[in-house]
Amino acid sequence: MRIPAAAFLAALAAAPALAADSSAVAWPEGYRTWDHVKSMVINKGHPLYDMVGGIHSIYGNPKAIKGYKEGKKFADGSVIVFDLFEAVDRDNAVSEGNRKAVIVMAKDSRKFKDTNGWGYQVIDPKTKKGTLDAKGAVDCHACHTQMKSEDYVFSAWRVE
Repeated sequence: MRIPAAAFLAALAAAPALAADSSAVAWPEGYRTWDHVKSMVINKGHPLYDMVGGIHSIYGNPKAIKGYKEGKKFADGSVIVFDLFEAVDRDNAVSEGNRKAVIVMAKDSRKFKDTNGWGYQVIDPKTKKGTLDAKGAVDCHACHTQMKSEDYVFSAWRVE
């Protein structure tokens, strides 16, 4: 399944100087202690490399993990974090480099009515401030609509 690169690029490139929507998603405190959903590496040659190339670790809070395990039906309060790092390829090993971004999806059906209950944010890991404006969030959701049957979530729980 391919993600429309233009929509994803527009969302990630939204200018930090633009005022963020008042309902923006906040920094997910403690997310590194949440359950790990999956990891992957996007290498050069992948259609999304320029936007999100590197090492991804995806985490879910307890409500999100329950949603993954119950067939991708996520309750309000579910938070999914896409932790993005540079991939450093050295001495025949790939390791994490600098953190590039923390990308967050948060479910709140009242707060995010226009995006089917999901709020989106791209957070600068140094400042812990969002860089995505309201239009960028809509662009994120435009890409996620292809996953409507899975509550707009691309990642899947890895069965033990």
